[in-house]
Amino acid sequence: MSTASIDDRRTTVDAYDFRGIHPHVRFGTASNRYGGWIGQIYPPERYADQVSTRSRKMGGETFTERRVPIESVRDYFEHFEVLELDFTFYRPLLEENDERGSNYHVLSNYAEHAPADASFLVKAPQKFFARTLRRDGQFVDNPSFLDAEGYVSTFHEPALDILGDRLDGIIFQQEYQRVADSPRPDENVRQLDDFFAALPDAPQPHIELRSEHLLRGPYFDWLAERGLGHVFSHWTWLPPLRRQWSMSGERLTAADGQVVTRLLTPRDTKYAEAYATAHPFEEPVAELSETEQAHDMVLDVTALAFRAKAQNATLNVIANNRAWGNAPDLNRTVAHRILDHVEGSE
Repeated sequence: MSTASIDDRRTTVDAYDFRGIHPHVRFGTASNRYGGWIGQIYPPERYADQVSTRSRKMGGETFTERRVPIESVRDYFEHFEVLELDFTFYRPLLEENDERGSNYHVLSNYAEHAPADASFLVKAPQKFFARTLRRDGQFVDNPSFLDAEGYVSTFHEPALDILGDRLDGIIFQQEYQRVADSPRPDENVRQLDDFFAALPDAPQPHIELRSEHLLRGPYFDWLAERGLGHVFSHWTWLPPLRRQWSMSGERLTAADGQVVTRLLTPRDTKYAEAYATAHPFEEPVAELSETEQAHDMVLDVTALAFRAKAQNATLNVIANNRAWGNAPDLNRTVAHRILDHVEGSE
């Protein structure tokens, strides 16, 4: 347990410094380059004149995103202990001709500017873990689905080369599937087992399946047997975190003792709707943060933190702007709730 007093840790949290708040919890965010965090995470005197903008169309609207440069990652790690990078989800690091792609150079830029003790969770490319891909407005079968050799050569090995021991884990996210379009739960496990059996043991894999009907006992048994992590994801079509905990048999299965929870979108709320509500990500938005569901999410994450403590594991809390309006403030709320629990047990 931290030697700092509860009051001192609360003061630290209110300054958006989440390091060392609890020995079994690490706070982080999904991506980090948000201009809306200037004044919270990024010093205005350093970044106010370094903001770039890009336009993004979604749900018939156009949004302007303000972004700080990649070198801001050094300031990020003065507040957080872990960072999830999700741009790698969209393409591998190496192209099919083994040439370095744009993501290779972006990840290398992160590695250049991040401190030596940084910790990254990186998303595996959908190219190798999505059953279907969206092409020309429709979903088609993915010819590279579960191509272990392609994954290792174009992503896994170059990611390790770039980040080294700062690469703490890899998140394998699979798209939502209707029952009629997916295999039986036992067949799904068989297919996944062939893939993960062919992968290197490190860094730690964490799997996020977004189809509730696939989250059955045999799946969690398999995770435990293989030492693979289940990502407790608060996401549109998944059950609440407390329900996922029950479905898992109250087990934390990652071999390295790390647990990942991703706080992404309100349940039953589509990505575009959550994005539009949260934008421009500068502060909590009542429509997201002051709901019964948001309250339950914070309580569930807090409970999961102490389940991790009981099993001598470490919970990585990865907050997203879309779940709250502002990811640092969501982490602040969770951190205070955890400290409430610690204070009540002393």
